[in-house]
Amino acid sequence: MDLTHFNDQGRARMVDVSDKEVTARIAVARTSVTMAEETLQRIKAGKIGKGDVLAVAQVAGIMAAKNTSNWIPMCHPLPLTGVNLVFGDNGKNELYIEGTVKTTGKTGVEMEALTAVSAAALTVYDMCKALQKDMIIGPTYLASKSGGKNGDYTVNGV
Repeated sequence: MDLTHFNDQGRARMVDVSDKEVTARIAVARTSVTMAEETLQRIKAGKIGKGDVLAVAQVAGIMAAKNTSNWIPMCHPLPLTGVNLVFGDNGKNELYIEGTVKTTGKTGVEMEALTAVSAAALTVYDMCKALQKDMIIGPTYLASKSGGKNGDYTVNGV
């Protein structure tokens, strides 16, 4: 498979998607934040001094998805048709974040989904770092994507 982000001189370029078909595109990304059980319980109970951690993380993830092309140099600015983040946990020490991003366009939204969950996780860290500095973010990964010439993808075994 050729790398498409290089021009004839071997320098970086933004891929030309002019001739690609417009299709419905969906990407789902996931990450986790591992923390002390007390930290997770305080997040869930709304007892973090900076406010509602999950509400702020949700907004941060949505804003990040909408601004991905400002952060990732070769990403196309895309009109997103939907961004949703959901949170779960293992009842002990792991917070799970899943982001789904949708568009109808000529290029996919994988980077937007990955950026959304990353920003949400970083926001959780920021809001809880006074309580705990040794939280661990990740792994962060693309769980699935649909649409486009390369077809559908789902991570194996997850």
